[in-house]
Amino acid sequence: MKPAFLDQVERAGTCTGCGLCAAVSAGIRMTSVPPGWARPQQTGPVSAAEDAAIAAACPGIVVDERDNPHDPQEPLWGPQRFTGVGHATDSLVRHQGSSGGLISALVTHALRSGMVDFIVQVRADPANPMGNITTVSASADDVLAAAGSRYVASSPLAGLEDWLARAEADGSRFAFVGKPCDVAALRARAKADPRIGARVPLMLAFFCAGIPSTRAVGRILDQLGVAAPDVAAFRFRGDGWPGRATATLHDGSSRSMSYSDSWGDILSKEVQFRCKICADAVGGAADIACADAWYGDERGYPSFEEQDGRSLVMARTATGLDLLEAARTAGAVETSPVPVADIIAMQPGQARRKRQVVSRLWAMRVVGRPVPRYLGLATAEASRREPMLLKLKSFAGLVRRFIRGTA
Repeated sequence: MKPAFLDQVERAGTCTGCGLCAAVSAGIRMTSVPPGWARPQQTGPVSAAEDAAIAAACPGIVVDERDNPHDPQEPLWGPQRFTGVGHATDSLVRHQGSSGGLISALVTHALRSGMVDFIVQVRADPANPMGNITTVSASADDVLAAAGSRYVASSPLAGLEDWLARAEADGSRFAFVGKPCDVAALRARAKADPRIGARVPLMLAFFCAGIPSTRAVGRILDQLGVAAPDVAAFRFRGDGWPGRATATLHDGSSRSMSYSDSWGDILSKEVQFRCKICADAVGGAADIACADAWYGDERGYPSFEEQDGRSLVMARTATGLDLLEAARTAGAVETSPVPVADIIAMQPGQARRKRQVVSRLWAMRVVGRPVPRYLGLATAEASRREPMLLKLKSFAGLVRRFIRGTA
């Protein structure tokens, strides 16, 4: 019998691919489905208790941030104890990272200071350079090897039981770095699993514009004139800011395209549905969230011209603020505060996404799809900041895509 959580996310089309369900139940495993997204597959029995536990934390069903250890929400950008821009002081980390290398610098400092013993994060799969694996980083070199955005499916929570068992066995603690939905699911699961609170003192997220399909990555290779078996390494960006999508071949040669072409023209066109209705793409459940602190061009749009990397950083909890201040004191990062009002110029797409969430959820209701519950995320206040005409266009556009079968 199909568990209720799986039936709901399948009917709604709201799976994020985080992998939490596979960690909770041995009867679920993560698999890849066309056009290349991570999805749960039932391979054995799922008990009623497991079903309920998954439903309570699955971000395709609920994101509840009402009782997280945070300050009150800012409607568009979430809770904040510090908001600023900055970068890693290590020039290599800054260059390798997707923007200013702040996440890499912060988790490296957490390792060196003894706050944590290892980091759970995503990096390129050595066996499939265009894909991802979840890995353990136990040194600065490990963290640097995992630096850079990975615009394709990942399920970092699928191995949660392994990481917790390791930490329980040797008394260690670890930090988790993931997408906003991954962190929200982990934070929710912590309410029922005390091991998480004891063994995962630090959770970091990055602003997420959505998960593209593997098929979209294939389109990049096609435009580069590269066959997948010939690729030895693949970076979606980094090696500068924003960096280029680069395929390095087994013969040592490389081919690349600009971030504007790879993300703007290809990857962003094939983002999974759940990401289009995300109410927390800015990592509101994390201790610290980072993003690209884009400079606006003369039209008010982010400029993707190559320059020195700059990260937006939001410390959301006391733990996050303490880490940021310690890393700053140690000289690992440089930051300066910025007004919250300035963030819209850096991340206009994220502001628009949050303002239109309510109208898109109403489109789902109209066509009879189950709707995720977003609690403690100030979605109503965010919606009031969007002009009615734009909300109506967002609503009507999604209804049309439902009718056409393209959403």
